[in-house]
Amino acid sequence: MIINNELKFAKKVILIDATYINKVTKDLSQHFEQVVGRKLPKADLPIFLECVAMDAAIQPGEHTLQVLFVYDKQHLVMEAFNPGDLKKDLNDVAFKSQLGEFQLNTFEPSDIADRETFFLESVKLVADAKEVKHLVVIPSETEYGDKLPEIFEKVDGKESIYVLGMNPLEASDKFRWEMLGYAVLQALGIRSDEI
Repeated sequence: MIINNELKFAKKVILIDATYINKVTKDLSQHFEQVVGRKLPKADLPIFLECVAMDAAIQPGEHTLQVLFVYDKQHLVMEAFNPGDLKKDLNDVAFKSQLGEFQLNTFEPSDIADRETFFLESVKLVADAKEVKHLVVIPSETEYGDKLPEIFEKVDGKESIYVLGMNPLEASDKFRWEMLGYAVLQALGIRSDEI
């Protein structure tokens, strides 16, 4: 939530590289259209976010879940998702579900930082925030995912840190890795009996 131009963090924060998650979702959608033999709709973003939260062990309740998307100028829209416009549809909005209220904000790096640098600095900022107890991170594994374990080694005072991706990171007792693909398949409406 942004108050007086300053970002206040919730107890539970989900930090997402929007460019990465859009690419993964596009790739999985194209692949699984062949597997299930039908055209798949765009991924349902609220269902995706709920699945991500549940994969990070967040239980139903009256939680506030702050979702922060980082994107760059070349990728203003996540074409694989509905809704997907990062400036028009996904900034400073919220929705409620059985898990609580999801509060969405989007951030674009300034001209002096690229998406990778901005995302890693955002991870450090959120991880260092005392009020954040549960952190969920969806980074671009291929670009900078290998830099996250070093960041998390310096973090204390968190009840849990989850990293979701397609390829496991080096094992650590500071965070838990979970497979991102399951949340994407749910959001695409793929039933277990189809695969």
